[in-house]
Amino acid sequence: MRAVTWQGRRKVSVDNVPDPTIKEPNDAIIRVTSTNICGSDLHLYEVLGAFMSEGDILGHEAMGVVEEVGRDVDGLKVGDRVVIPFNISCGHCFMCDQGLQSQCETTQNRDQGTGAALFGYSKLYGEVAGGQAEYLRVPQAQYTHIKVPVDGPDERYVYLSDVLPTAWQAVEYAAVPDGGTLVVLGLGPIGSMACRIASHRKGCKVIGVDLVDERLDRARDYCEEVIDLRRDDADEVVKSHTQGRGADSVIDAVGMEAHGSPIAEAAQTASGFLPSPVGRVVMKRAGVDRLAALNSAISLVRRGGTISLSGVYGGAADPINLMTLFDKQIQLRMGQANVKRWVPDIMPLLTADDPLGVEQFATHRLPLEAAPGAYETFQKKEDGMVKVVLTP
Repeated sequence: MRAVTWQGRRKVSVDNVPDPTIKEPNDAIIRVTSTNICGSDLHLYEVLGAFMSEGDILGHEAMGVVEEVGRDVDGLKVGDRVVIPFNISCGHCFMCDQGLQSQCETTQNRDQGTGAALFGYSKLYGEVAGGQAEYLRVPQAQYTHIKVPVDGPDERYVYLSDVLPTAWQAVEYAAVPDGGTLVVLGLGPIGSMACRIASHRKGCKVIGVDLVDERLDRARDYCEEVIDLRRDDADEVVKSHTQGRGADSVIDAVGMEAHGSPIAEAAQTASGFLPSPVGRVVMKRAGVDRLAALNSAISLVRRGGTISLSGVYGGAADPINLMTLFDKQIQLRMGQANVKRWVPDIMPLLTADDPLGVEQFATHRLPLEAAPGAYETFQKKEDGMVKVVLTP
C-alpha cells in the first residue's frame, strides 16, 4: 500500500509499504477513505523528530470502511463505515470508565511515562502505524472506532477523529460562563473549531487571536472580535471588552511552537539535530518548550478565571509562572482529548444543517501523493492552508 512516512526532520515521503494485517484478536483493518494532516503532526515534522524512526507511518485522523475484523471484535463488521479516534483505548479499564480514554490503562506507554497509545505519534505514544495510508490496522477495535451513517460526505464525520472532540474538550475545560468572555489563542484547526463550538453552544463573547490573515478571516464569522498580534495589543483589546478585568476563560490552542520565545525556539531546533537518544532527553527533560502562548493566556485571563490548554507541550522543566497563577487564583485544565467521551454530544450536530461548518472546514483537499508538499506548505503557513484532507 501507499503511505506517508517520516524520513527525517522536515522530510516526509509517500512510499510503498507492507499492507497491515491482523496481529491480535481485537484488531481490525480499515480501508482509509479520508485522512487529515493535523497541526500536531507538524511537531513530529519539526521539534519531536528525536522520537521518530525513519519509515514511521504518520497520521492520526482517519476514517474509512472496515475490511477485516479479529475474532474478538464485537459490534463491528466488514463494510461498516467508521471514524477512528486518535487515541487507542480499551473501553473497560478504570480510566476509560472515568471518561479518560486518553489515559487508558490497557494501552498506556509505561516505558515512556505517557498516556494511551496514539496512531502515528512516535515512540512517546507507542509507535503505532498511522492513518495517512491506504489501510490502517486498528488495535482495541472493539472500542477504538466510531460508527457513522452511510450517507453524507466523509468531511461531515472525519473530524470526529480529533478536531471536533479536541476543540469540544477545550471549550468544556475552559468553563466559560454563559454570556462570558472567551479568548482563543491560535486560530488553526483546533482554535478555529473551538470558536465555532463556543459561539454555537455558550452564547459567549468569543475573541480570536492569531497573526495569519487567512486564519483571522476564517474566524470572523464566529468571533465578536479578532486580534491580529502583528498590530494589536491583545491585553488592551481584551480589557476593553471586559471592564478591565480580563477574559473569564482562555483557550491556548497553540502549544510548544508558539512565536515569541526565541531562546526556546533555538533550543528546540538544536535538539532536532542531536543524535536521537540525546535529543529525546533534551526534549523531555531540559524544558525547551516555547511558552509565549501560555504566558499570554496567564496575562489575558481574569482573576479567578480558567485556562484550558489544548496545544501540545513537551518539556518537563519549563519556567511556568506559578507565582502569577497562584496570585490570580487561575484554574488550569489540560490534556489529550478523550475522544469517545465527547462523541455522543457532538454527533447530533453533524447534520445536514451543519451548524459547525464541518463540510467546508478544510481549506485543501488533496490526493495522498501530495502529502510531502502539503506538510511543507502547512508548516510555513502558506497558501491559506489551515486544514488538509488527503484522499488515498
